Amino acid sequence: MAKRHYRYILIGGGLAGASAVKGIRERDSEGSILLVAAEKHLPYNRPPLTKKLWFGQQLDKIWVHDAGFYEQHGVDLILGTTVAGLDAKLKTVTDDSGNDYAFEKLLLATGGVPRRLSIPGGDLDGVLYYRYLDDYLKLRGEAAQGKSAVVIGGGFIGSEIAAALTINGVRVTMVFPDSTLAQRIFPDYLAQAIQSRYIQHGVAVMAGDIATAFSRDGAEYVTHTRAGAQIRSDLLVAGIGITPAVSLATGAGLAVDNGCVLNELLQTSHPDIYAAGDIARFPYRALGQQMRIEHWDNALAQGKWAGQNMAGAREPFTYMPYFYSDLFEFGYEAVGDLDSRYDTFADWSKENDTGVIYYLRGGRVCGVMLCNTWGKLDAARELIRKGKPVAPGDLSGAIR
Repeated sequence: MAKRHYRYILIGGGLAGASAVKGIRERDSEGSILLVAAEKHLPYNRPPLTKKLWFGQQLDKIWVHDAGFYEQHGVDLILGTTVAGLDAKLKTVTDDSGNDYAFEKLLLATGGVPRRLSIPGGDLDGVLYYRYLDDYLKLRGEAAQGKSAVVIGGGFIGSEIAAALTINGVRVTMVFPDSTLAQRIFPDYLAQAIQSRYIQHGVAVMAGDIATAFSRDGAEYVTHTRAGAQIRSDLLVAGIGITPAVSLATGAGLAVDNGCVLNELLQTSHPDIYAAGDIARFPYRALGQQMRIEHWDNALAQGKWAGQNMAGAREPFTYMPYFYSDLFEFGYEAVGDLDSRYDTFADWSKENDTGVIYYLRGGRVCGVMLCNTWGKLDAARELIRKGKPVAPGDLSGAIR
């Protein structure tokens, strides 16, 4: 069968791929577009899977666009299909049914795949490596009030899903290797305070421990830990991060180093192949460093920007994406490079609850966390962009 030719092919049915359609159509109203998605669902926003869907948001609110959007914008949308091969020289892709497609410009927006535990029982049926809409639908159907759950992981996914399950009446035990929740980004004083909130809400926190095996005893899971615990639960959820899905890029000979290595135009090492979202390792202009960011706002902005550049804009990516989380009563927005190993200065109006945390590297602000403080992202971005040397005490009142 003759291969079909498209001006634009978008591989990945997440937020970055869907957002690229808008970017393309802002500059090219007629060029043919193919979007290939591995999941059977329309492209959707991922944050509600650990946030709003657990607190009353309707499922139909999570779609990036409804089906009519793709029809109206002339997009051929293929769902439930994986692209198995990419030939960068011939500029063709092959799907898992053996169909070939040719492209002029291509976007890799393949996201990431959940890390799995290589321990005995790590592949037991029912162990949920939480990331996709189908994972939410399965867990939501089983997470009845009074049930018990073990959550493996204390980072973004683990901490958010543990809070959501607890608020919905599930008894949660968390197991993670660090000494505190979200230790990678929270300064120790805040991490300790957040962890105390979890304990106050009834979460059993087993910090500094790891799962060494899973087994089944009838309908229950048993989590065996390094410290010798054996925790029985009705549900078993793992949220231990993702690995960027770069196999297509690697197979095509593109430059890969913890993601697809991009220039400021979001091009890979092949000028007609772009990347965006979780797999993109891009030059973060305001910080002067390469970064890969696994957050919703980055995928939204970067996908659209890449689409515009594919259609001829040739604009360097200068946007500063933010990220956010809600952990019981503690919510935050953050921008820049946040690492708990950096020096920090906390400007609280209510200690460990409301205020601003500044992250400093080399005497300059490189990241800002706005704790229960809203509408200040632009001020935080401007502070980072300035890049001026600053003494921590001078940051008091810098953002109000």
